[in-house]
Amino acid sequence: MPADLPTGGLTLTGRITTASNATFVGSVGETTVVYKPIAGEKPLWDFPDGFLAHREVAAYLVSEALGWNIVPRTWLRDGPLGEGMVQLWQEPDPGQKAVDIFSPEEAPESGWRHVLEGEDETGRTVALLHEDSVALRRMAVFDVVVNNADRKGGHILAMAGGHRHGVDHGLTFHTDHKLRTVLWGWLGEDLGSDELQGIERVSEGLDGKLGRDLADLLSVDEIASLAVRCARLRSAARFPAPAGGMPAVPWPLF
Repeated sequence: MPADLPTGGLTLTGRITTASNATFVGSVGETTVVYKPIAGEKPLWDFPDGFLAHREVAAYLVSEALGWNIVPRTWLRDGPLGEGMVQLWQEPDPGQKAVDIFSPEEAPESGWRHVLEGEDETGRTVALLHEDSVALRRMAVFDVVVNNADRKGGHILAMAGGHRHGVDHGLTFHTDHKLRTVLWGWLGEDLGSDELQGIERVSEGLDGKLGRDLADLLSVDEIASLAVRCARLRSAARFPAPAGGMPAVPWPLF
């Protein structure tokens, strides 16, 4: 991380008005960042107040432990509206989509995974699909590990060159099962050795530096639940199915 990012002057240049919590675009020197002040977080019935930014940073640390560069570099620091989460801005490729909606007759026959079918506002049948790629498989594993309750299609950034970044991870690490995602296309399939090795790296990290760093961001019970999810996923060695009474996908989907 460049030396000035944690403490250099943070200048706000715009606001992302579609975000549910206060979210700003800014810069630290020549570096463009996203800034989400804790003061701008809306209370939720099932997550503790004032800790969404901490969960975003915790998600970055787990992403780093997995070794897959899913979450852009993220940290806590002070800003114009107080302490908050700051993340390196990522500019997606406007010509790519990792998740999309098709009419059934127009859905691609290869390279994509089917998630669900429904009706649009006109009553027309449509299908939700996501690409079948290593990058998205890894993101799906990451979402299980962090118990992501809000993996919308719009939270997946399709980067030039094929990489995929995941953003908006405030609704993670709950001790109850909360997995809500659009990435259900590999349901029941075996995990690959690379994916299992990534989960193992997280498990091992919880007994070392990763565990110590997460202790400043999450509760003891949340870290324990993270360890249990890793152990269960490694033992099952396959993508899980939806469980519990909560919806399996977020709303809206994008």
